[in-house]
Amino acid sequence: MVAVGVHVSIAGSIDRAVDRAQKLGCDTFQIFTKNPRGWRFKDLTPEQIEKFTKKIEKSGIYPPVAHVSYLPNLASPKDDVYSRSVDAFANEIARCSALKIPYLVTHLGSHLGTGMEKGFERIISAVNTAIDVTDIIRERRSRGGGGSVTILLENTAGTKNSMGGRFEDIGRIIDSVARDELVGVCFDTCHAFAAGYELRSAETLDATMARFDEAIGLDRLKLVHLNDSKGGLNSRFDRHEHIGMGYIGEDGFRVILHNDVIRKLPMILETPVDDRRDDVGNLRVARTLAEG
Repeated sequence: MVAVGVHVSIAGSIDRAVDRAQKLGCDTFQIFTKNPRGWRFKDLTPEQIEKFTKKIEKSGIYPPVAHVSYLPNLASPKDDVYSRSVDAFANEIARCSALKIPYLVTHLGSHLGTGMEKGFERIISAVNTAIDVTDIIRERRSRGGGGSVTILLENTAGTKNSMGGRFEDIGRIIDSVARDELVGVCFDTCHAFAAGYELRSAETLDATMARFDEAIGLDRLKLVHLNDSKGGLNSRFDRHEHIGMGYIGEDGFRVILHNDVIRKLPMILETPVDDRRDDVGNLRVARTLAEG
């Protein structure tokens, strides 16, 4: 059996995300801990935290995963955007700690044409600063406890000016972070495929995993974003598709879901919801391909 889930809404109250995940039949799930399209947010109340954590315990769904919202750009050369991004990132880590969410996924952002080296400097500094700020926040809230959070850097599709399209780039960032024990990787199948990593046969997937191991280390791989791709191999086109309906295809996902490394990890589907298929349908297809 594989552990699969989807991204669910926190509308109404953050604890309702657990209810929605249960209704969909998730083994794991992903959320935004706040409105993903705004910088502002309200602190979580003790009541919200208690409701969420208790529902997680009762549900048996694990792990809950959070994703950093849309606005932060950890590689931005613009000082105002960068400062707000680092602050938002640190607060996301603190919120996950309070909610006992073990994984926080983040995109690495765009250097906006200033070059990869500048992007690396910004991201490494952002991660180091956010971890330090989070430690201070934890100390102030020590009476309320909290959980350990691993920051998961997500590989990208290699679009123009984006950071993290190559395994070696992610490895370089992790190696440069002061407290690298707090950093892991979320592997997105659509992004990897669009960035040029072949996944559709056992031989090519093994080769891709070997490259990952050499550049980063398989012990860093904590989570999979299981998405098909609307773009072809090395297209640099970041668009997710229903499982089996894109260029990776059913045969490709059958290979992926039988890989010894990947099938042991929690998997989050970020697939579309439209008249062709919904979240329940994609979960069903993923489980069928994993069992077949």
